[in-house]
Parts: sequence; C-alpha cells; structure tokens
Amino acid sequence: MCTVCGCSDGGAKVEGHGHHHHHYHDHDHGHGHHHDHGHHHHGDGDGALDYGAGAAGVHVAGVSQARLIQLETDILAKNARYAEANRARFAADAILALNLVSSPGSGKTTLLCATLNMIGDQYPVAVIEGDQQTSADADRIRATGAPAIQINTGKGCHLDGHMVGHALDHLTLAPESVLFIENVGNLVCPAAFDLGEAARVAILSVTEGEDKPLKYPDMFASADLVLINKIDLLPYVDFDVDAAIANARRVNPRVRVLRVSARSGEGMEGWMKWLRAGRNMAQAMREAAQEEQASRDHAANYHPGGGCGCGHDHGHDHAHHHDQGHHHDHGHHHHHD
Repeated sequence: MCTVCGCSDGGAKVEGHGHHHHHYHDHDHGHGHHHDHGHHHHGDGDGALDYGAGAAGVHVAGVSQARLIQLETDILAKNARYAEANRARFAADAILALNLVSSPGSGKTTLLCATLNMIGDQYPVAVIEGDQQTSADADRIRATGAPAIQINTGKGCHLDGHMVGHALDHLTLAPESVLFIENVGNLVCPAAFDLGEAARVAILSVTEGEDKPLKYPDMFASADLVLINKIDLLPYVDFDVDAAIANARRVNPRVRVLRVSARSGEGMEGWMKWLRAGRNMAQAMREAAQEEQASRDHAANYHPGGGCGCGHDHGHDHAHHHDQGHHHDHGHHHHHD
C-alpha cells in the first residue's frame, strides 16, 4: 500500500490528498456499485477475497490498476534516487550498512543491543532507529555506548531513502564502520523501500510462527539473511525451525539463515562472523573502486584519444624540422617540385 499511498512523504495519503483517501471513479458503473479493477478475486475455492491479484498487486478503491502501477513506479523511482545517493556515501568510506527488518516484538532491539555489546571497540558502529513515535529504542542503543539517531515516522510505517539520508547528515560515521538501520516493525511496507543498504536482514522470532515467510513473501524474498531469534525459548513454544527455514527458502532459495539468541548467546558468534565478512567485503569493494578509478585516471592522463597526455597537440602533421638534431620524416605533407 505504501508504494501507492505516498505515506513516506509524511502521512497516509493517496496522491497528495492528505489523510483523505479520495474515492474517485473514472469508470462506468453497471449498477449501483461495481468496481471493475481486477480485484475481488476468489482464492482456491475457499471463499477468500484476493485484493492483491491484480496487475498492481494492491487495491485502492476507485483507482485503476494502471494508475496504481504508475503511482508505485513514480514513488519507488524517487526513493531509488535517494537510496543510490546513500549507497554512494557508504561505499566511499567502506561503511557496511544493514537494514534490519521484522515484525513488532521480534526482539530486534534486544538483539541489536547484544550485538553492539559483543562488538565493543573491535570496530566503529552507529545506529539509525526507526519508530513511529518515541526515542525509547535509540536511548537503549546509546546506553551500549554506540552513537544512535532516532527517526520518528509519525503515521508512516517504514523508513525510506530520504529519511535515512537526512539522518546521515546528523550522524558522524567513521570510515569502515557498520551502520545498523533498525526499520519500523512491519513485515509489509519496508520490503519495497531500498535504503541504500548493502544487505537486508530479516529477523523472525520463534514466538511468531514458522509460516511468516509464506504470509509475507516480499520481505523474505528481498532478505539477504534471516535470523531466527529467541531460540532459547524453543523448549517452551510450538515452533518448527526446519519448517521456518524451508518456508524462507521457498520464497528465497538463496537466503542464508542463522539461529540466534540474544539472551543465551547461542548462535551469536555465527552472526558476528557474518558481520566481519560483510565489513571485509565493504572494504574490498572500496579498494576495487579506488583501483578502477586510478586506472581510469591513468588512462585519461596518458592516453587521451590515443595521445601521450602531455597536453601538446601532436596530431599527425610531422612535416616540420627540429633544431635539436633530429628530423621527423613520416611521409606526411611532402611537396614535389
């Protein structure tokens, strides 16, 4: 819905109408109230109404599927520009930016605090916190000693590239640091919005149910890593870890899955290893980019258009004489009497 309602621009709205979802109908009604938008699709004989079966994958009353697709394209294209600007900032300083996503209550902040305590002073870190209201989570992060800035989205249900870019202007990031972006607790809307991150980490707690990846496939399909959290509670809950992993890989066959517990510490070293590998990759990518730029600079300085780069116009007109004791006779511009 966020890709068409524009809530990331400051409120739940449809194409600039504030909080009023204007139900205009540019189609003919065969009777009193007939919406011909490709919705009201029935499921597999179970009587379910599938409002996501149209071409746009979403339904807004009174708005055609074609219009919804155009709105989504415009909103995501705008966000993509901000995300790419963020990504360039991260790449320039070899910063590993991670987008942490989950449903509310997954233990995301507790896991992040435990992660920061384990990292300690091994390498620099920073956190951008996203919530609709309060700075409670940012206060918890700062208590670990890590710098953090809070983004309150108001009625918005996700962070976007512009919000993160603005936060970066107010957050000092050391080169080669790890930036954790804790998104608003929501498994729907954040899936569509690139923040410029290097990787998206989806957190699924054992108290939620192993079918979450199937119910919210967009989020898990876009994840690079899934952390199954709170595994210390497995003896007390009805949760099938193997089924959860299988479901995640049904929607994303290449996703990596780690099992962790912030409380007991189980599996945390695997998570630390993954972070170190990601940080090393960020540094390697910066070095590769620097080498590529140096190569381009060398080519520009020494071979502009095939020349030597000295700034002189040598051309191919060598029918001239030098008093330095040598003569260039290349057969060009020879005059015969």
